[in-house]
Amino acid sequence: MTDLLSRILHATTAHSYTPIKAKPLFKRLNLDDGQYPEFRKTLRELVRTGRLAVGRNQTIRAADPHGTVTGIYRRAQAGHGFVRPHTVDGTMKADVYIREDNGLDAATGDEVLVRITRAASHIKDAAGEIVRVLERATRTFVGTYFERDGEALVRVDGTVFSHSISVGDPGAKGAKPQDKVVIEMLRFPGQDKRGEGVITEVLGANGDPGVDTISVIRAFGLPEAFPESALAEARQVASQFGDGDIAGREDFTQELVITIDPPDAKDFDDAVTVTIDPKTKHWVLTVHIADVGAFVKLGGALDVEARKRATSVYLPQKVIPMFPEVISNGLASLQEAKLRYVKTVQMEFTPSLQKGHVRFANGVIRNRKRFTYDEVQAVLNDLASGGSSPSPLAGEGSSRSERVRGEASTDVGALPLTRLEDSPPSPARGEGKDGVAPEIVSMIRRMRDLALLLRKKRFKRGSLELEMPEAVLEYDDNGRVSGAHFAEHNLSHQIIEEFMLAANEAVAEHFTKYEVPFLRRVHPAPAEDKLEAFAQFTDLLGYHIKRPQDRFELQRVLNETAEKPERAAIHFALLRSLKQATYSPVQDEHYALASQDYCHFTSPIRRYPDLQVHRLLDRWIREGTASADMSDLMALGEHCSKRERRAETAERELVKLKILTYLSGKLGEKFDAVITGVADYGFFAQAERIPAEGLVHISSLVDDYYWYDETGHSLEGRRTKRKFRLGDRVKVQVARVDIPRRMLDLRLAETQPKQAEPVAEEVPSYGKSPRIIRKNSKRRGS
Repeated sequence: MTDLLSRILHATTAHSYTPIKAKPLFKRLNLDDGQYPEFRKTLRELVRTGRLAVGRNQTIRAADPHGTVTGIYRRAQAGHGFVRPHTVDGTMKADVYIREDNGLDAATGDEVLVRITRAASHIKDAAGEIVRVLERATRTFVGTYFERDGEALVRVDGTVFSHSISVGDPGAKGAKPQDKVVIEMLRFPGQDKRGEGVITEVLGANGDPGVDTISVIRAFGLPEAFPESALAEARQVASQFGDGDIAGREDFTQELVITIDPPDAKDFDDAVTVTIDPKTKHWVLTVHIADVGAFVKLGGALDVEARKRATSVYLPQKVIPMFPEVISNGLASLQEAKLRYVKTVQMEFTPSLQKGHVRFANGVIRNRKRFTYDEVQAVLNDLASGGSSPSPLAGEGSSRSERVRGEASTDVGALPLTRLEDSPPSPARGEGKDGVAPEIVSMIRRMRDLALLLRKKRFKRGSLELEMPEAVLEYDDNGRVSGAHFAEHNLSHQIIEEFMLAANEAVAEHFTKYEVPFLRRVHPAPAEDKLEAFAQFTDLLGYHIKRPQDRFELQRVLNETAEKPERAAIHFALLRSLKQATYSPVQDEHYALASQDYCHFTSPIRRYPDLQVHRLLDRWIREGTASADMSDLMALGEHCSKRERRAETAERELVKLKILTYLSGKLGEKFDAVITGVADYGFFAQAERIPAEGLVHISSLVDDYYWYDETGHSLEGRRTKRKFRLGDRVKVQVARVDIPRRMLDLRLAETQPKQAEPVAEEVPSYGKSPRIIRKNSKRRGS
């Protein structure tokens, strides 16, 4: 009903709409005849609540001159909020500003109906008031229990509510003050009324080991234990699996196959081989992906639970898998020396990187060697120092800007293939060392060379690379956070990324060629006005973009700022200008990858969309044909996209929580930081060496009276003329940590900021912090 309501409102509030009667309106919406009763019911409800009006001759029209919209509400810390309208028939509308007293009792994530009170203009955003909460995002919240004046209250984590929630009698459920608890909301808080809820679970004392993790799990409704039916099915298929059962599968067990993963990984879902055909001199890239579908029957208990979860969730120190561990870490995992079932994609590339023959197979492999990224990087470094086809990408000492240019370098691409690896190589220093067999070292060299060529070609077609480094937490012997740093993303990671991207594209191109509906990974092109705003922003920083719609211009700015203090702000600003990638069967490009046909195929252990693609490919391999229902794929794509966003948000939340907890014991500690955002109430600063960002409030700048230049978004001292601008380096210290509200307050620890080079006259803030965006290195294929 919600979708139908949105479509009716969208149609009746369009500028081109002329009031018509109910039946013509029904036909205009292209609805099935069986939906007419629901259409009439929805229409009556809209008229009853004053959102539509019945005019002369029973014509239907919008009741308000500016119309109404439905969308998702998000509340700001200050109390006001915004509603992002739903996309209807491919049309996107700008966010609608909601004043605090017009927010009804909506909470962040709720789907709401909004009456527009002020239309959007080039000066101001649209504004409105919430008429009705259509659907609650959740009624379950996590917070800290406390008592005041004999009343039991819970302060909900974060800034979703301004005031605490009443939970009935003191000591309910045996809760003690400062316990973390789960509550079920009975009545949501409004502007003038306190919310009411009931405690459903006591998680433990605030600060106890593991309480932060379980709090995030409960807050986001993440699944934990598998149902017994799914576990029983997993045990059954495990008991039936035997090494000798390879009928109907191509035997790759004699091929040199390796895996490269993080050191703590257990679910190895991809393995690779790179050779050169001695006759044609073509590169042959073979990507083997764990054949999860061989163990998971469509519609069975395992499949139902996996579809419900849609993705594995990678929290700090805890993984919530999509499949039970007997599958994810056992049968399907491509463990070293174990016989394993795979879906195989074999791709040929000419010396000029033209894609040649591509074939697919149900295969069986035996992983020769399980590598970590660091182990492979050590081999690559040794190869580079030995002078064998050196590349700027291979050395740890190369700068970020050198690495980006190195991707298009001719050092590797210009060499003839016979020089690269079409015959037994001359011994390179490091071969055979540290237990790495010479033939494996030779293949790692081939992998490097091919990956560099693929990477060069990808950037030549316009692929974008945003530098949004991942936060890595460090732990002491008791499992508590003892520090944090930004993850290194080196050549060993890039090799696997390129091969996974190639396999994903090959599968998507195959299904597109034969018109087989499948679940794509789509990333629509950004709106022109967003790119124009981004160009204006970078221009104020001294980086001029002539044509914002030109992706090569965008990448130029990304490259130029990759080693500059303003990198975080500019890269995050572009990220905010782009749309979200989602799953959909509707053909669309992947803008960031500059790929016309793309899907997720390479991680079926942890992503359900990949499993759906595997099943289609399996039918194609066995029968030479495959098909799928578009409406089913649409529903699955929407479900998996939502689950993916939930998982990523939960991960960021727990990482932030653990970093704040660590910093709460470091009050007064000083560190170097870069200003990443400026507002009228202060500026945000991102630490250079640890993934933490906080606010330096304007009230802490006591040496002068600072005014905010709205045009340039800078803070300037009235007397001293001291300025705080985006990209300035500052020395800050931890002033206050508010863990329940997830806030970090900083204060200056030096007298003058170090100005960034180059510095524009006036520097705006384009949003807040550079959030943790890059997937962890296990998650391959964007």
